[in-house]
Amino acid sequence: MNDRSGGEGRTAGGGGRGGKPRSRRRRAAVVTAWATAALIAVGGAGLGYVWFQLDGNLRGVDIDAQLYGRDRPRDIGDGSMDILVLGSDSRSGANSSYGRDDGAARADTAMIVHVNEGHRSATVVSIPRDTLVDRPACTDSDGGRIPPADGVMFNSAYEVGGPACAVGTVERLSGIRMDHYLEIDFTGFKKLVDELGGVEITTTEAIHDRDSRLDLPAGTHTLDGEQSLALVRTRKSVGDGSDLGRIQLQQTFVKAFIAQVKDAGLLTDPVRLFGVANTATKAVTTDSDLASVSKLTGFARSLSGIGPSDVQMVTLPVGYDPYDPNRVVPIDRDARQVWSALRRDEPVPASALRNSAAGRSGADGVVSATPGAASPAG
Repeated sequence: MNDRSGGEGRTAGGGGRGGKPRSRRRRAAVVTAWATAALIAVGGAGLGYVWFQLDGNLRGVDIDAQLYGRDRPRDIGDGSMDILVLGSDSRSGANSSYGRDDGAARADTAMIVHVNEGHRSATVVSIPRDTLVDRPACTDSDGGRIPPADGVMFNSAYEVGGPACAVGTVERLSGIRMDHYLEIDFTGFKKLVDELGGVEITTTEAIHDRDSRLDLPAGTHTLDGEQSLALVRTRKSVGDGSDLGRIQLQQTFVKAFIAQVKDAGLLTDPVRLFGVANTATKAVTTDSDLASVSKLTGFARSLSGIGPSDVQMVTLPVGYDPYDPNRVVPIDRDARQVWSALRRDEPVPASALRNSAAGRSGADGVVSATPGAASPAG
């Protein structure tokens, strides 16, 4: 895709074509899918006695089979891992209280989680939902072929072709093969937070957002599931009101959640451990390689040494599309630095982020996590 980042609009993702606000498009948070892995890692050693029940909770998608024969990036095979983590905004079933179900779920918050070769640190790259990308050919739920498309919104890939299309789109964008896939929706997110006992965050200013239903004074709070969901869906009342600002809130929440998981004491409380594990395995959809307790536990254990201060949070470098200020486009030169760093198994350099509109959203520092959780980068 060409770099068309020369212009700046008021907000990114603030509305549909023509600038009309899409207040009903409240987004599910993907952030807890990463924390789900951490939760199972903490309690992994105690899962054997409920093995079969937990195994039956898991849902898997055979992404490799759906992408078989496609032109995919090669697997580097150096011991590092790349996981696409998505959140679904489905309004069906238990999620109906968050808006009208129009028959199509979207994955509007996406994170590529790169775990380094030694599994001691990680880099998380958020992809704004309104990023214009080139989508490869995909297959729909009935097996029909969906032709490729250029310059379409990133979140449309999941809408038209499900998880496999989202993975294929990310691989085309980044040039990096995804090793695994994790997905969570509104209800799973809330239940996971509640089962954990809440997540502690600190707000440096009051947040009152009518659309997300969040009402928090400045100060330290232990958020329950409903409040946590409201926080990571908050956009209009923080910073410049853009989706880029909301991503910063989500990134901070991820660090707070990881810290909470590590301090939860699950190994000493078997009843609570089962509740968390049962909720976590019901909450996620994975690729078929992770869709068993044994594989998911092994994967999660490999992440258990990573704390919040070991996670680098960045947002894909983007600029506002000069043709539509409600969309963003990757800044090609800077985006290449991000993807190159992940391929080399290195942290993303600050030089890759300094031109991004994400750093100018005005939401940085509004919410903070624990002292050991460093602030996310732009």
